[in-house]
Amino acid sequence: MTKEEIEFNRNADHMGLLVSDLRRKLDTIQDGGGQKRIEREHAKGKMTARERIEALLDKDAPVFEVGAFAGYEMYEEHGGCPAGGVIVVVGKIHGRSCVVVANDATVKAGAWFPITGKKNLRAQEIAMENHLPIIYLVDSAGVFLPMQDEIFPDKEHFGRIFRNNAVMSSMGIPQIAAIMGSCVAGGAYLPIMSDEALIVDQTGSIFLAGPYLVKAAIGETVDKETLGGATTQSEISGVTDYKMPDDKTCLETIRDLVDKMGEKDRAGFSREKPVEPAKEVREIHGFLPEGGSKPYAMKEILERIVDDSKLTYYKEGYGKTIICAYARIDGWAVGIVANDRQVVKNASGEMQFGGVIYSDSADKAARFIMNCNQKRIPLVFFHDVTGFMVGTRSEHGGIIKDGAKMVNAVANSTVPKITVVIGNSYGAGNYAMCGKAYDPRFIAAWPTAKIAVMGGSQAAKVLTQIQVSAMKKKGEEPDPKQEEELFERIKNKYDAQTSAYYAAARLWVDAIIEPVDTRQFISMGIEAASHASVQPFNVGVIQT
Repeated sequence: MTKEEIEFNRNADHMGLLVSDLRRKLDTIQDGGGQKRIEREHAKGKMTARERIEALLDKDAPVFEVGAFAGYEMYEEHGGCPAGGVIVVVGKIHGRSCVVVANDATVKAGAWFPITGKKNLRAQEIAMENHLPIIYLVDSAGVFLPMQDEIFPDKEHFGRIFRNNAVMSSMGIPQIAAIMGSCVAGGAYLPIMSDEALIVDQTGSIFLAGPYLVKAAIGETVDKETLGGATTQSEISGVTDYKMPDDKTCLETIRDLVDKMGEKDRAGFSREKPVEPAKEVREIHGFLPEGGSKPYAMKEILERIVDDSKLTYYKEGYGKTIICAYARIDGWAVGIVANDRQVVKNASGEMQFGGVIYSDSADKAARFIMNCNQKRIPLVFFHDVTGFMVGTRSEHGGIIKDGAKMVNAVANSTVPKITVVIGNSYGAGNYAMCGKAYDPRFIAAWPTAKIAVMGGSQAAKVLTQIQVSAMKKKGEEPDPKQEEELFERIKNKYDAQTSAYYAAARLWVDAIIEPVDTRQFISMGIEAASHASVQPFNVGVIQT
């Protein structure tokens, strides 16, 4: 066995372990609040959030779950919040792509934690950007009161959801809400600001104030059903549109409503009959080196994702640390921008390090991105970037100017942008490669992803130097052992904050995906995006 084969197998084994760990974590998250709470919901005649989604969506159609790791290892002092207490998926109903949002009543009775609000807003953002119908399956006790200051008053908090309800309605984006459990206080506005509202008899209820608060506020004694049950809100107040006998009928009725929706104009992206990659897809596990510091050829990974393993390279001999290429993924025409991790020579014979963006790479990528916008071709970004090149030569060569050109092109792109973080995603490199701040329609990470302002070792060195310098100014002389302990403490903390799971918990990425599923993720993203028209492209002022 050659040295290259040994390295390939080692990488594949490492990735296999990471994928197994990913699946174990997902299995635990999908249990929600645990088996006892699931049984409690069943005893009430209710389906769980995931059971409702499964019954609502088309069988055997691809489904993308957004934010499965939202809240991961957060709120431990409150017992945790699996999946942020709400399930969000992009799936199909009668062949139509839809966003579905379902409160998980097994997690703190579906109460809203700060991350719950952020995840709901992300679901609405996906619906608005891609002009997809959105279905709300409501079953929530309202805001998690111990953390109300972190979810109630700010611009991107709870109230923004109802503002989005109104905006989506004006945009002509269909919204259907089903009240399948509690719906109380401010949360009551969500279903009633939707286009149509259903309510399940005996288990669904909706009111601005529940019986206890009504008693406290005005002294009136009333039970939940009389105050805001299905009969009250469907036959007396007229607040809801459909009274449903049970969850199953409610979900079938939603499917029927979606089935009657008319089609709107599409974006018109090029798609041909899909062709599987010519190279073995599962080999993708063997190319990314363990630890993320060794060079490798990004094209080997790309050839296991694109149709027929065929790429048409743009400016192939120029700006070699970024690959720009046209290809098809599951039939969709795409423009690919990917960091290459090979060490290469530029035209002047100088060595360029893989994963670093140089002036020529930024210039090439900016022009390619503008070309894709001109030709209405969706963009796909593959991150393994440590940042822009630094130092005297780069600064004199105008690296800031060329980097700004690339950032400008990314920021102003109007074609859909799909982002996959496969390795490092550090500093301004994250921005230039369409990180979360640059509005990718969908963004996913491999288990190997690391997102931060810089790597753990670099950050620890910088911070250690600063602290040692401060100690010396006070007349203290740290010994080497002290410095080493300080470095390790800072590095360990920083490494934990750069992990894919840390990012996914905070919704910096929509999902952590198995590398083999990258092709399907990109295809689903472009299909969802194809429902929205593409706006004219204008980059504004760019320094040349």
